Amino acid sequence: MTNTLLDERERNLLQWRSRRGLVENDIFIGQFFATYGDQLTHRHAAGLSALMDLADNDLLDLFLHRKEPEGALDTEEIKEVLELVRKRQPGSLSHVG
Repeated sequence: MTNTLLDERERNLLQWRSRRGLVENDIFIGQFFATYGDQLTHRHAAGLSALMDLADNDLLDLFLHRKEPEGALDTEEIKEVLELVRKRQPGSLSHVG
């Protein structure tokens, strides 16, 4: 994994792949891309891609601090992405969880 920035095409593909069935996950992910989209690196892309392999409820549990990454998900890339996703603006998504 590298810290080189994603180009626009890579970022758009990642964002499209990150669409979810649960609206709560889509809100978290949408805010993540709105806040950090132009700063995302290949390292972030690897972490987010691994998270996108999870079932929606398991992903939401990680976003809401109900669970922490374990096993194969316990990587620096995933932890870094989760930290960014969890840094939402105060008051936003207050209905979630």
